[in-house]
Amino acid sequence: MTRLTSALVLVAVIAAAGTGGYWASEKDLPRAVIATFSETAEARTSVNVAATGAVIYYRHPDGLPEYSGNPVKTPDGRPFRPVLASEDVSFNVAKPEDRKTPEKPEKSGARKVLYYRNPMGLPDTSPTPKKDGMGMDYLPVYDGEETNDGSVTISAGRQQLSGVKTALAQMGTIVRPVQLPGTVQLDERRISVLSTRTEAFVESVANVTTGDVIAEGQPLVSLYAREITTAGIQYVNDLNAAVANSTGGGRVRLENLGVPEKAITDIRDTRKVPTSITLTAPRRGVVLERAAVEGMMAAPGAVLFRIADTSHVWVIADVPEYELEAVRKGAEATIKIRSLPDKEFKGKVDLVYPEIQSQTRTASIRIELPNPDGLLLANMYADVEIALGKGNQVVTVPDSAVIDSGDRQVVIVDKGDGKFDPRNVKVGMRGDGMAEISEGISAGDKVVVSANFLIDAESNLKSALNALAPSEAKP
Repeated sequence: MTRLTSALVLVAVIAAAGTGGYWASEKDLPRAVIATFSETAEARTSVNVAATGAVIYYRHPDGLPEYSGNPVKTPDGRPFRPVLASEDVSFNVAKPEDRKTPEKPEKSGARKVLYYRNPMGLPDTSPTPKKDGMGMDYLPVYDGEETNDGSVTISAGRQQLSGVKTALAQMGTIVRPVQLPGTVQLDERRISVLSTRTEAFVESVANVTTGDVIAEGQPLVSLYAREITTAGIQYVNDLNAAVANSTGGGRVRLENLGVPEKAITDIRDTRKVPTSITLTAPRRGVVLERAAVEGMMAAPGAVLFRIADTSHVWVIADVPEYELEAVRKGAEATIKIRSLPDKEFKGKVDLVYPEIQSQTRTASIRIELPNPDGLLLANMYADVEIALGKGNQVVTVPDSAVIDSGDRQVVIVDKGDGKFDPRNVKVGMRGDGMAEISEGISAGDKVVVSANFLIDAESNLKSALNALAPSEAKP
C-alpha cells in the first residue's frame, strides 16, 4: 500500500511539473524560472512526507491546468483536489544546507540584522528568521538599511538585472513644437488710399482695375476742384508779387489740399493754374479697390483707390489661452500654405496681441514674412508650427526620469554605492523628450531613467514597513 501511495504522489508531482512547464512555455517565462520549477518539483518528490498546512487553493483532480480558490467540481461531478501549504510549489528554493540549518543572525563583526520582513511586502516583521505560509523565507533588514526617508540600497548585481540606467540633470532650454491654425493677411502698414481732401469732379480715370499691379507715381485720376483752383491762383499771385516777406500762403493751401508736388512745380514754372489736377499712386502695389468713376462728384475724404504693397505679408495664428505663457517674441516659426504644399516659409513671432477672444479663448500672434514673388495672397489658410518655451536656462532631465502618479511627481537620485533616494520634484514644461525640474534636484545630480518604477515601488514598500512594523520587532 505504501508503494502504491508513493507512486501516485510521484505521478501527481510529475504531472504538475509538466503542466507548469507547458504553462510557462505558453506565457514565455524565462528558462531560469522553468528550471527552478523543475528543481522544486524534484525536491518535493525526494521526500515522502504527509501534506500539512492550510488549504491554499484547489486543482483539477486529473492534473489539468485548472485551479480555483473555492471548492468546485468538474463537469462530470468530481471535486477539485485541495492543495495544502506544504504541497504548494515555491520558486524560492532553499539550498540543501539551508534546509538543514535555519538562517541565523550573522556573527559579530559582520552586518547586524535588525529584523526580518515579509517577502511578499505584507506589513509583517519578525525578530527571528521564519517562513511565511508559502514557505518563503523572511528577508533580513541589516543595520544601515533602516532609514525613514524612503531611500533604498540595491546591489550592483540587482541593478544590472533590473536594467537600471542613469543620466545627469543638466542646465538647458525646453522647447516644444505646437501646431496652430493661421491665415495670411496684408501688412496694415503697407496699405494706402487715394482720396480727395475737397469736393471735386472726376474728369477721367486711368485704365486700371482691381487686382492690377501699379507702380509708384503712376497717374490714376484727373479731377477739377474749385478750392484747388483758388489756391493755385493765390500761389501765382504770390509768385508775381515777389514780396520778400511773403509767407507763401498759396503754396501752403495747395499742399494742404493734397496737390502733388509735380503739379505745384508746374504752376511755379508756368505761372498758370491748370483746370484739372492729376492724382498719382502713392506706392507700388496691388489695386485692392477702385471706387473712382468718370463723371462722379467725389465728396471730401471719399476713397478713390485702395492700394496694398504685398512684398511683405503677415501670418496671424491663434494660440490657446493655456499655451500663451510659453509663447515668446522672436520664437522660430515654420509656415506651410495648404494651397502650396511644396513650399515652406520661415519666420519669427513679431507680436503677441494683448487680447483674448472671448468666443474661442485664444490669443493671436503675428509672424511677418517676405513675399517678393507674390505667392502669398490675403486670406490664405496656413499651418503654423512654433516652438513654445521661455528660452531661459533651467534644470532638465529626460522625460523617463519623472514618475508621475497623479498626486505627486518623483525623480530617483543615484547617491552612489548602490543607494537611491526618491525626491519629490516640481515639473515645469516638457518638450523634445526633456522635462523641466523647478524644485527638488539640481544640475549635476545623477537621476535614474530606466527601472525607476521598480526602485520607487521598493522605496514605498520600505516606507510602509517602517511605519507599520511593530516597535518590538526592531532592536
